[in-house]
Amino acid sequence: MKAATRTVRLELTEPLRISRSTTAARDAVWLSVEHGGVTGHGEAVTSVYYGLDTATLRRSLTDVSRELCRYPDPAAALESLRAGELAGGATPPAVRAAVEAALLDLAGIRAGRPVHRLLGLPQAPVAATARTIGITSSLDAAAQARALTASGFEVLKLKAGLPDPEEDVERLRVVRDAVPRARLLLDPNGAWTPRQAEALLPRFADLGVEAVEQPVTPGDPEGLAALAERSPLPVIADEDAVGLEDVRRLAGRVHGVNVKLAKCGGVHAALRIAETIAGSGTELMLGCLAASSLGLAPAVHLAGLARWTDLDGHLLLAHDPWTGIGGEDGYVRTSGLPGLGVAPRTVRPERRAAVGAP
Repeated sequence: MKAATRTVRLELTEPLRISRSTTAARDAVWLSVEHGGVTGHGEAVTSVYYGLDTATLRRSLTDVSRELCRYPDPAAALESLRAGELAGGATPPAVRAAVEAALLDLAGIRAGRPVHRLLGLPQAPVAATARTIGITSSLDAAAQARALTASGFEVLKLKAGLPDPEEDVERLRVVRDAVPRARLLLDPNGAWTPRQAEALLPRFADLGVEAVEQPVTPGDPEGLAALAERSPLPVIADEDAVGLEDVRRLAGRVHGVNVKLAKCGGVHAALRIAETIAGSGTELMLGCLAASSLGLAPAVHLAGLARWTDLDGHLLLAHDPWTGIGGEDGYVRTSGLPGLGVAPRTVRPERRAAVGAP
């Protein structure tokens, strides 16, 4: 096999403000793996929160590319990846996820089967995705909510966590009045203290919020579990549920865990998490970072397993360099094509780096 990397800039249509930061763009590093004239693709994106800058992603993916050249086919590389040999050690989970995605894409195309079929999931997933509305004015949030529901979105996720929580409550109230039938999720990204959360959650429950993600500062999973036990609405762990061990500690003690492939390490890591929480009372949410359709596609193939689907990262972009998972009508879906089922649009030429031999 041979592999290549490519770096592109993903600009958001408008900056997305959350409680701890504002994002206007990310770099994406694409990995392409070729074998027998067929190429599979994967994507990793930068993230300040997860400590992933462009140089780190490039270096890690280049290192893995050199390793990939030693494997005779994608099946052997996938087996090594799952055993912790390929992309092991200190390799960032987002890089492992991108490598796995490229190998699954390659294996699926070679087999003529979509990735969800390779994973033993017979039904082609179609799921209503949440659409994120960042921290903004109440009037702007309400206008966005009306436009999105008119386009077909049934689930809206509002970011929260302003210094004055009353502003968050008022914004939710205005949005609820604007879209009375929409399902609303709330995500303060860990901005509240336990005391604030105790006081706020009943008020948001009265406004019809369906669930809240990571209401309190991460780092105290016991406190999060205790809050969930008393909460009048479902509590979903996100920043406190990074990988499998975190989820094991929280299974049955929170109402949901937000699984992002970039933080847990990929598709098979997500499947292990789903198996771990099955029957525990904790349900699966599939989340994402702002990324292209290529970056979102692996999670879309798992969407049939999730109670909540929040796979709108590609919809936040001014220009999505890939296509194939839909979402513009409020529903993400697999295309039915082999592999990940995505295809590139025309994009600006960027730097490429190839390693390996045919």
